Amino acid sequence: MLTVKILGSGCPNCKKVEETVRKAATGMGAEADFVKVTDYNQITQYPILSTPGLVINEKVVCSGRIPTEAEVTTWLADALASA
Repeated sequence: MLTVKILGSGCPNCKKVEETVRKAATGMGAEADFVKVTDYNQITQYPILSTPGLVINEKVVCSGRIPTEAEVTTWLADALASA
């Protein structure tokens, strides 16, 4: 199972990232545990300069923008292959 973390305050962009990731995971039949990280001290533990941030299995794959569903699908597939 994958662990997906959405880093951010819970703003509309953060929610859009979560929606995109959930849609991609469902589309490929991947099981994932989704975690919203809104605590600033926890967010700063990751090497990102701006939110929203997306972390899959403790690897930062995107920050500061909303990724496309195709990008997320690729990242999820890579994470599954290396798990």
